[in-house]
Amino acid sequence: MTEGPITEGLRERKKRRTRQTLSETAIALFLEHGFDRVSVADVAAAAEVSKPTLFRYFPSKEDLVLHRIADHQGEAAQVVRERAPDQPAVAALRAHFHAGLDNWEPVTGLCDIPAVAAFRDMLYTTPALVARLPAYTAVDEQALAEALWQTAGADELTARLAAVQIIAVQHLLARDNWRRLSGSRSREEMLREAHREADAAFGLLESGLSRQLR
Repeated sequence: MTEGPITEGLRERKKRRTRQTLSETAIALFLEHGFDRVSVADVAAAAEVSKPTLFRYFPSKEDLVLHRIADHQGEAAQVVRERAPDQPAVAALRAHFHAGLDNWEPVTGLCDIPAVAAFRDMLYTTPALVARLPAYTAVDEQALAEALWQTAGADELTARLAAVQIIAVQHLLARDNWRRLSGSRSREEMLREAHREADAAFGLLESGLSRQLR
């Protein structure tokens, strides 16, 4: 009776493992040799799969890299949905971002682990990857808009406008933090400055959206 669901679950887990292996193999090659100097055929050979097999999992070379950031897609929407009943949506997102800074999480841009920094450098300096980022951003915006519309008392248009602003602020802060890592300041100084900028940015969001969202 349960053979079908169990088999399907195992199949999906195997697919996820394969996708992860392919992405990690590709990223390692890209970081070592440069994104533009490594072909899809090179990745397939290193992963010991055929090109058609690789393309079944990743439609493009860029997706092999962006798979890593896809883990955080929908995170802002999840924060809004899981916030305390009396906590405003933007305040919950603000607290979540500050917590990420304190933990030096990669998604905040403020993470000085060499492998993470190298990945960010490649992501933000490779034109083909930068060009694909808006498609991933759009997924976050849509998910957050739905969460704000359903849980924060906003009409659909207001939710969409708010989501675009919030996601844009998060990405701008992350980029600034990434640039901050290339300076000569101490970790403590970088963290303090990142917190100050986050407070300023989310403060503007809260002052502008407080009447539209709860």
